[in-house]
Amino acid sequence: MRRALADVLGADVSLLQSGMGGVAGTELACAVSNAGAVGCAGGYKLSGDALSDMLVRLAAGTDRPVGVNLIPEVVGPAELRRQVEQVLDETPENVHLSFFGMPEDTVLTRVSAAGRPLVVQVGTVTDGLRAAERGAVVVAQGVEAGGHLLGTEHRGELLAALRARLPGACLVASGGIGSPADAARALAEGADGVLLGTAFVVARESKAHPAFKAAVTAARRSDTVITDVYEIGWPGRRHRVLATAATADPHQPKKFIGRTVVEGKPYLVPRFSAAVPTEATTGRIEEMAMYCGLSCGAVSEEASAAEVVATYAHVLSGTETAGNEKRVDNHVSVSR
Repeated sequence: MRRALADVLGADVSLLQSGMGGVAGTELACAVSNAGAVGCAGGYKLSGDALSDMLVRLAAGTDRPVGVNLIPEVVGPAELRRQVEQVLDETPENVHLSFFGMPEDTVLTRVSAAGRPLVVQVGTVTDGLRAAERGAVVVAQGVEAGGHLLGTEHRGELLAALRARLPGACLVASGGIGSPADAARALAEGADGVLLGTAFVVARESKAHPAFKAAVTAARRSDTVITDVYEIGWPGRRHRVLATAATADPHQPKKFIGRTVVEGKPYLVPRFSAAVPTEATTGRIEEMAMYCGLSCGAVSEEASAAEVVATYAHVLSGTETAGNEKRVDNHVSVSR
């Protein structure tokens, strides 16, 4: 029997916050979880002391369900296994593992054996079936989503295909969800919860650069493009971003256009880097990767993480049976 996402993960609201590298730090993740949804800190390429420092802050910030997001294809199998062991060893049981894309089966087995909840974001039916077989909450990402794209299907098409094959699995819809009405439609289409990214980019607790936040709140759906130009550090993936001078002319030189700091360490940022501009970034922000989904048209102001969660709570309560239609005005907009 299907269960709402909130019931599966032990939260109050069936809402996942995307573990966006650079943007989703522990302050955002803990704020989302403390508000009753499920936050997620972006682990990205962190390891060793840098990852430990982040995990200490995460564990101290909330005792509610919260995740650490890892990305198999950007670190490789050996480093991913080290990251997973570190998270399992250094965090309490309220912290789950979230993967953007499919890891090796041995990794999924390790997480399950540790008794931790498992969340896997996918873009294909094949990957969704594999993840579900391992007991994972499966996040179905459509091409409406901001950031790197794991497939080529629209959210509704992928969700429908997965639900037909996985009638009892916990499925989460991701991509283009910008209002409670959008969330309600996703539930009616077969989802047991939703994942939001763009709405949390502009949250007060987000580490996104102020210019990045301002660009998202001012953007319309037509201001986003799907491209593959931001490939330094993460090659081989298309991504949905706000259109920039870099997307308009991908033949520009890959010279350094800025600087940033990650967990206390300084880095140079080349043009076409996959790294997002954060509050620690300086330089030509307007040329950097500003990941943004089609939901941007409904995101017009900065809000606290708790306000975002509260906006969706009446639609995504974990107390109702998953699969039941929840009536909501199609014209409801995100309150600020």
